[in-house]
Amino acid sequence: MPISERLSRLGSGVFARNDRRKAAYSRLAADRASGLPPLLDLSLGSTDLQPPPAAIAAMVERIGRPESAAYCLHAATEPLRRCVATWAGRRFGAAVDPETEVLLLVGSQEGTAHLPLAVLNPGDGALLLDPYYPSHIGGLHLASARPQLLPLDPAAGWRPDFERITAQQWNQLRLMVLGFPHNPTATTGDQTWLDAAVEKALAHGLVLAHDNPYVDLALDGEAPALLRNPAWRACGIEFFSLSKSWCLGGFRLAFAIGAEWLITALRQLKGVVDFNQSLALQAGAIAAIEQAPEWPAELRTVYRRRRDRMAAALETAGWPVRLPSMALYLWLQLPPQARGHDSESFCAALLEATGVALTPGNGFGPGGEGWARLALVHPDAELDAGAARIRAWLAQQ
Repeated sequence: MPISERLSRLGSGVFARNDRRKAAYSRLAADRASGLPPLLDLSLGSTDLQPPPAAIAAMVERIGRPESAAYCLHAATEPLRRCVATWAGRRFGAAVDPETEVLLLVGSQEGTAHLPLAVLNPGDGALLLDPYYPSHIGGLHLASARPQLLPLDPAAGWRPDFERITAQQWNQLRLMVLGFPHNPTATTGDQTWLDAAVEKALAHGLVLAHDNPYVDLALDGEAPALLRNPAWRACGIEFFSLSKSWCLGGFRLAFAIGAEWLITALRQLKGVVDFNQSLALQAGAIAAIEQAPEWPAELRTVYRRRRDRMAAALETAGWPVRLPSMALYLWLQLPPQARGHDSESFCAALLEATGVALTPGNGFGPGGEGWARLALVHPDAELDAGAARIRAWLAQQ
């Protein structure tokens, strides 16, 4: 049966390819005769840490109510939108209208993937960082847009150099997609980088989309935010998530804050794609934000310890590590023992030999080739065991 050209451009995606490899390994490891250790999945930013008890309690209290089983349209999201507006004022000093400038999302990926459909026509150009998060380029392919990649240089601390884009290229763009703190490089970034992007967006009439699910997970420095720039209403929209800061990834709770016309456009698109999460889940989000504001700080303490511990263990194994400034990930240049491997074949070989799953860097764009992403999403003892497996395998290469 035929499929669309845009679907073929999407490809299978790095997470889907990795999932097949992990499933195949798990089937082999389930046979005790194989002698294989169990899978240690360090490929996804799906944390083992738990949400605030207040959030779970609020969901449990509401889940049995009849209205929690009903479809939820935009009007019913008002309590959560008001909570978000208050949070934005407290967090960034931004006065936000909950009725016209906030939109609930089914995970921030939904917002970043759907926005290009709302603001671009087929063939329009969009600037994308390289490396990028897969949903960013996926959304451009779905909209039949033309990606313009801006390579990030590790020697420059992954700072985007907007002067690499010529004036003619800027004038051919309609959208710019950024995300700092940055996934996959685990770089916090700087507010001046975002302010420079706002200047370019205003000068060339671009929409600026800033993906910011890691805003609370900066280990060094303060995370930048579009909402800190006074011109955010003139050109921009920012995406936030409760997945990372409050460990609610599986509940798909996120939101966008942006210029009224962008929120209206994305809301119109969502109106023909999906509904909103159950009111019970929304109650949990409100409880997390209002009753557990300290939760992200507690997570940072755990992730800093895991970062330092895992980095030291890999260094001992002969795998040099650039210490990241953002929690949750290590962004690792392939070790000297990876001779002859690209990022995908190296991660596949590592998984097959040790049961430790990392994400190949090539899944994050051409700039990710030669790198791998490791997620710090298991307790110390399991991370230590994983590092020992890696060390033993690298010693044999």
